[in-house]
Amino acid sequence: MSGMTLKQRLSTRSLLVAPGVFDMVSLRLADTFGFDALYMTGYGTVASHLGLPDAGIATYTEMVGRVRLMAAQASVPLIADGDTGYGGLLNVRHTVRGYEEAGAAAIQLEDQEFPKKCGHTPGRRVIPTADMVKKIRVAVEARTNPDFLIVARTDARTTLGLDEALRRADAYANAGADVLFVESPETEEEMRTIGARFDLPLVANMVEKGRTPVLPKADLEAIGYRVAIFPVSAMLASIAAMAGVYGHLKTTGSSLRTPVPLYEFAQLSLLMGFQDVWDFDKNHAE
Repeated sequence: MSGMTLKQRLSTRSLLVAPGVFDMVSLRLADTFGFDALYMTGYGTVASHLGLPDAGIATYTEMVGRVRLMAAQASVPLIADGDTGYGGLLNVRHTVRGYEEAGAAAIQLEDQEFPKKCGHTPGRRVIPTADMVKKIRVAVEARTNPDFLIVARTDARTTLGLDEALRRADAYANAGADVLFVESPETEEEMRTIGARFDLPLVANMVEKGRTPVLPKADLEAIGYRVAIFPVSAMLASIAAMAGVYGHLKTTGSSLRTPVPLYEFAQLSLLMGFQDVWDFDKNHAE
């Protein structure tokens, strides 16, 4: 991003593609490709860190720890999933301050009831609009850096319909949100309705085989989206690859002739920073 903040990058109006990162290996690998930002997926982070569903089980302490590790190693801004803020208004203030201090460039907050659920799964329920408006106002007040962005997400579309989701997004914009995230529109027409409604930057959540159509970059830009997140694309690919390797090992008892392409071990060592270790050892050899 040539030293631009996330806020400055979003002002350019060209689509920002932010791949999902879910652990430190995916973070370090994605960071080598020159993306303008990375997205710390709550679904993937909870799954990889705890081996549990993204259903309000992970705590603030667990998640802010992951934010700190990822932001410290990322060379570009990190957009971090903050779920519902992990409680009431005082919790939201604490969460926003903690995510900002940990190094995130933006925090995503949603209007689901606690315990929350992944945005492309059934059974999501939302809190009253007025309660979420209070959360956003507290979040805006809590930040110390005006470049730290508040992403307001509504999950109302699935259970209450698009019109209610749009009304909520309007209210969240008026409360001071910097970026709007109308979760899980179900058709391209609905996505266009969202794009025509708002001037603030909009997030498109591209989940393969989720509730929302996955569209080409040019189409998302034309609709008016400013950010496209791909939270689980790399995770789905890596799990498919691991399943192939584990299946081959079980069947043959060897990794020889595995049908899955393998990343070079030497390249993995470099990716994880072993060159620094080797240089240190060489410089300080007795």
